Amino acid sequence: MTAPKVITEPFARVRPKITGRNAHFWQGGADGQLRLLRCQSCGTYLHPLSGRGAVYAYTINHYPWVPDMEPPYVVAEVELVEQEGLRLMTNIVECPLDRVRTGMEVEVVFARHGDVFIPLFRPVAAP
Repeated sequence: MTAPKVITEPFARVRPKITGRNAHFWQGGADGQLRLLRCQSCGTYLHPLSGRGAVYAYTINHYPWVPDMEPPYVVAEVELVEQEGLRLMTNIVECPLDRVRTGMEVEVVFARHGDVFIPLFRPVAAP
């Protein structure tokens, strides 16, 4: 897999509060890594490592919930490859709305907003 890239968005997302418990997630995109946690006792991923997954479910939002984030856009639940049932709520980017499908393979990209890197997903490029 090629290194995930950082993308620029023309609007400001709601900024999460950075704490010692979540900085790994919100700032991991600085080096292109989707950084999440794993249980040290059983080895179950609480969060993934590869940044690869498939669209589990999605909807196309037509309401302007976030100022300057122009609808329509895709809100999706992506199931990550590391563990069945491990899903992340996100947006699908770099894909026409009518091309998004359940089961579509996706990879992480990050939208940088200051020192926060929001994990988003785009379709995996065809080989």
